[in-house]
Amino acid sequence: MKQAAFENCYRDEIDRFEAWLDLAPKQRRRMKHDATTGLATDDVPAAYRHLCQLMALARDRQYSPDLVDRLNHLVLRGHHVLYGPAGGQRTRLLAFLANGFPALVRAERLLVLAAALLFFGPLLLLLVALQWHPDFVLHFVSPDQLAEYEEMYDPANARLGQRDSDDNVMMFAFYIWNNVKIGIQTFATGLAFGLGSVFYLLFNGTVIGAIAGYLTAVGHGEPFWSFVAGHSAMELIAIVLSGAAGMKLGGAVIAPGNLSRKAALVEAARPAIRIMYGAALMFLLAAFIEGFWSPLKVFPPTVKYAVGLALWALVVAYFTMAGRSRAT
Repeated sequence: MKQAAFENCYRDEIDRFEAWLDLAPKQRRRMKHDATTGLATDDVPAAYRHLCQLMALARDRQYSPDLVDRLNHLVLRGHHVLYGPAGGQRTRLLAFLANGFPALVRAERLLVLAAALLFFGPLLLLLVALQWHPDFVLHFVSPDQLAEYEEMYDPANARLGQRDSDDNVMMFAFYIWNNVKIGIQTFATGLAFGLGSVFYLLFNGTVIGAIAGYLTAVGHGEPFWSFVAGHSAMELIAIVLSGAAGMKLGGAVIAPGNLSRKAALVEAARPAIRIMYGAALMFLLAAFIEGFWSPLKVFPPTVKYAVGLALWALVVAYFTMAGRSRAT
């Protein structure tokens, strides 16, 4: 595409984003849809990412310095408005958690939905199927692993969850490492045309569903579910988000569009890595809950279930509602 055609094609879009940037901060926060700019507030993150792609394309095709400089200036202004100025790490982190992260997940909702289907599909299927055919679990989990899980969640195990504080700290560290390993595997392998992320989503969903289904079928359900209820929302959703981020990278490798494959990957990496920042925090919180809350035996299972359901509702509400501007 020649520069003149590029400018004719994207001039209105670029001008709309610039007009949105020129609004006063209070107007940007309050207005769900601005008649002047024609840009809905919820669409701004996606518009910003597309502007970044346009800048990369302009650089890649060596368009005029004036055009590249203008796009670069708008990208810097957009970053300042959306993510805050340089410095103030605490403010930027809070803004990311309160607005940027959930808005980004919603912007990538198709990938997130695909990742959720790949993960929760086999999990729920095996969870249900093994209630009638528990021996089928041996197709997915070795007998030795199965014996370990049976002993760990045996209702007759009076020591289940009874650990001293040093053991809790040690297990917290172990859970962090385990969660980080799963997240990195699921994300980074997306570079292989997205196939690695798809594999690990299916694999983890299958194994978790097989173990959960088997333990429920053989009468170990109450110890198991009361243990995992608290941290399941954070951990499982973080796995899904890691897979979605990895598939984002894979999509750029498979279909770079008008960009070179390298430029497309760089552009896809920006939102993908930001999703992983949020997923990493969720993995950390899941490890904390699993290390210090999940093993407690002083609360009956009903309390554990109630807390778990509340956390699931909170996570769903967070990604559904947080970061949305209220209309005036």
